[in-house]
Amino acid sequence: MIDAIQSIGAFSAMKKAEGAELNASTALVVPHAGAAPPQSQSFAEVLGNMTTDVIHSMKSAEGVSLQAIRGEANTREVVDAVMSAEQSLQTAIAIRDKVVTAYLEIARMQI
Repeated sequence: MIDAIQSIGAFSAMKKAEGAELNASTALVVPHAGAAPPQSQSFAEVLGNMTTDVIHSMKSAEGVSLQAIRGEANTREVVDAVMSAEQSLQTAIAIRDKVVTAYLEIARMQI
């Protein structure tokens, strides 16, 4: 089930690059003093990285669920993993909806 989503691209919530930290929940870049500015990424790369993170989160939740079935994980771990995966998926869906809406608005513009 999760592998079918993998063809979408890559999605990464947190990345550290050259002393800057990017948190997907806030999308705030905080460079360290005296550090070189982080290299910019294209819009497609950012969306691809975010997709990879969603896939990883869903696979992790699926793995923890299977561990619980075998009796190797407790209920709290399963709930945390599934809720995290659900939140990541809802965020990805919201971003997709916003991108589609923006595309439709641009398509309706008169040139």
